[in-house]
Formats: sequence, structure tokens, C-alpha cells
Amino acid sequence: MKKLALGLAVLALLAAACDGGDEPGPEQLVVASFYPLAWVAEAIAGDAAEVVDLTPSGVEPHDLELAPSQVGMIEDADLVLYMGEGFQPAVEDVIDPESGSALDVLVGMALMEGDPHVWLDPTRLADAVDEILAALAKPYPDESASFEERAADLQDRLTRLDRTFEEGLADCARREIVTSHSAFGYLADRYDLEQIAISGLSPEAEPSPGRIAEVIDLARERGVTTIFFETLVSPDVAETIADEIGVTTGVLEPIETQPDEGDYVDAMERNLTALRSALGCR
Repeated sequence: MKKLALGLAVLALLAAACDGGDEPGPEQLVVASFYPLAWVAEAIAGDAAEVVDLTPSGVEPHDLELAPSQVGMIEDADLVLYMGEGFQPAVEDVIDPESGSALDVLVGMALMEGDPHVWLDPTRLADAVDEILAALAKPYPDESASFEERAADLQDRLTRLDRTFEEGLADCARREIVTSHSAFGYLADRYDLEQIAISGLSPEAEPSPGRIAEVIDLARERGVTTIFFETLVSPDVAETIADEIGVTTGVLEPIETQPDEGDYVDAMERNLTALRSALGCR
């Protein structure tokens, strides 16, 4: 009898361990291809769904390779959020854009020469909030009201961030920023800056000697004081140029993966601090 009671107790414990309670299961799964989309989805969804970010910290999103388990998550998800235009080929290769459960956030956006880095302009990310809100409401219609409330709060944060950038970059001695690759075009366009990129849209692209010489000449001519490189990208070329013209290097965060500290807004505020210092803003 004691053995039977013990066995029943063990079964009860196992059942309790297997019971997720209110925790979201596979039927409440949203997959985001990289951090900015995951950040928006989590902010809107709250506890209504589990949001999985496919790109781990320290991995360049362009280079992401999917594990079989991640492919399975994409297939099982109620909603998959991604950016097309070849930004993450591994993700695009396994997504059926006609499935109705996948949202390419770039569709309908006016892009600058195929540049996918729209999230570095807070107003463009705010546009994506509206798209993601509408997409989340389809599989979870009962949560629409709470989704709308949280999306409004997120829009307020992004509006305040945009205002902070406008005010912080309004009165600067210089408007040129030298960056390791062309990731900050939308940010520059929004706040009336000029991006001088050492290399193109791909962070892996090596600049030619001619391009390096051209950037050195431009930096000298414009009185640039800082050569920016990015997290996840080697600083070698930026340091070479900085040494050649006798200036410093600085870091701008492309915010493609979870920041080491804080969230998207915190990382953008750190970028603003770096820009204000480099541009001599008052």
C-alpha cells in the first residue's frame, strides 16, 4: 500500500512538472528573425505568447545559420517576423511568404537602395510597430485590446526617443559620421547627418585601398574627429584610418542582437551620446 501511495505521489509530481500552467506552449509561439523585431513583438504581446529570437547575441544576423530545431519553430509558429531583401538568407529560405503566418516587415516600406537597416530610425521602427500589432491580432484576436494598449506605450517610447535625437543633434559643429559600413543611412537621413561609410551594406565586405584613401581624404577635409566601428565588427580598418589622420575611434551599436545592457532604446541613447561627442554638439 505504501508503495502504491508513493507511486501515485511520484506520478502526481511528474504530471505537475509537465503541466505548463499558464505558460505559453507551441500554440502560442511567435518567432522573430532578429532582435529589433523580437523586442517589438515582446513589448506588444506581453505574456500572451512566447517570442523566440532566432539570432543569439554575438552572431551577425546576416550570417545566421538555422539549427533544425529553429526550422521546426518557424514551421510551428503562429507568426514569423522577418526582414527580407536578402538580409537573412537562411531565414528567407525556409519561410513561405504566402503562408499567411509570416510577415516581412520591409514590404511596403520605402527603402534606401535596398538598405534593410530601417530600425535605426525610430520613426521607421514605429511604422513596424503598427504592422506587427496587426499581425499579432490575427492569431490572438482575444488579446487585441491589450495588444493595442501596449503598442501605444511602445509608440510613446519611440516618439520620445526620436524627439531626444532631434534635440540632441540640432546644434552640432559637424554633420559627418564615418562608419565602418553603411548601417546608419536611415539614422543619418532622419537627423540630417551625412554618413561616410568605409564599406557597403555587408559588414563582411572588405573596403578597397582606394576606398580607404578616399575616406581618409574626406575625413581630413571635413574635420572628422571620430571613426566609428560597430559591435560584432572588427575595428582594424577604423583604427587604421583613425591612426592615419590622428583622431580617435568610437563605437556605434547597430542593435542587430540583444544589447549587452538594456534594450533598444537604451542602446540608441548610447549611440546618441557617442554621436554628440563626435560631432561637437551643444
